[in-house]
Amino acid sequence: YMVTNLGISIALAICVIALMMASLFKSSRMVAIALVPNLFPLLFTAGVMGWFGIAIKPSTVLVFSIAFGISVDDTIHFLAKYRQELNMKSWNIREAVLLALKETGVSMMYTSIVLFFGFMMFAISNFEGTRFLGVLVSITLAVAMSTNLLLLPSLLLEFEKALTTRSFSEPFFSLLDEEEDIELEELEIQQGLSPGKGDEQHEALKRQREQNT
Repeated sequence: YMVTNLGISIALAICVIALMMASLFKSSRMVAIALVPNLFPLLFTAGVMGWFGIAIKPSTVLVFSIAFGISVDDTIHFLAKYRQELNMKSWNIREAVLLALKETGVSMMYTSIVLFFGFMMFAISNFEGTRFLGVLVSITLAVAMSTNLLLLPSLLLEFEKALTTRSFSEPFFSLLDEEEDIELEELEIQQGLSPGKGDEQHEALKRQREQNT
């Protein structure tokens, strides 16, 4: 019963996340490749549980949903940066992958390390279920970090022609240009104005900055 519910919940989570990623990146092939680095850690953890005879219980069944949700965040972070670099580097796919890995790799490692030791604190619990939960989630996150840093960029480079399409490079919705906003606020401060006051003032300063450049 619990194994059946686990399979249903994971399948539902995969479908929901896949639909959200498809709407965000507008590429079904990219979504398929993006899910591979996140499913492999789950299979690895399932193998570890089977090898050591760890039964599926209400406490250990949470491992898969928690780890899957966290690892997908790193994947989306990397792909979003990859898409940004792809547009900035005029569709130089290899350079975009390397720059995205350089920009996001360190933060992904720091996040995973903090979460690894955070969940590992549960290993000192006297309750067996909590102890297994902490250890298994930590292992899964460590494997997920490796797959997102190594496997995902490798898949992007291996299948670059089939995966990276024009629709992928166009975001589903436009975000604010934070660097431009910072420059405009600095210009406002230099002119003795209050930052962020009014759309007309914002557009005037934007035109002034463009003329100066």
